[in-house]
Amino acid sequence: MLCGLTTSERSMSPPAPARTTWFSWLLLLLGAAGFTAVWVLASLYTGRQLGWMALLGALDIALMLRLGGWRPGNGRMLAAMIATAAVVVVANWGITATQLGVMLGLGPVDSALRLGWHHAWILIQLANSAMDAAWIALGLLLSAWLSR
Repeated sequence: MLCGLTTSERSMSPPAPARTTWFSWLLLLLGAAGFTAVWVLASLYTGRQLGWMALLGALDIALMLRLGGWRPGNGRMLAAMIATAAVVVVANWGITATQLGVMLGLGPVDSALRLGWHHAWILIQLANSAMDAAWIALGLLLSAWLSR
């Protein structure tokens, strides 16, 4: 008997709830940034937008949230959807900026910093097909479902 609880009572007590710490946020940020870089590089290598990568991004984000100790519920689901949307936006921005930068003789970072919102939006709309948009929407739904 430890702390007034028998062995059977201790095994039935719920585990202590996880806390969201600075490490949890750092893990989410590193996971999202790393996957974004992989998506941009894969897209540049193949010459396609690879919208289906949004599904893998959703899996990555859900895993990072679980590894980071985020509590299950609406907060984790909202964080997953926002992080997945951020991965999609930054990856599309990076793909567009890098392809445009190659034509203009700029590096990827310099091109990304000079690319305006309106110009990027037009180029992203032209580059993404309806199927890419469907994959992205499915990725957002998958991130919500996996992180609930």
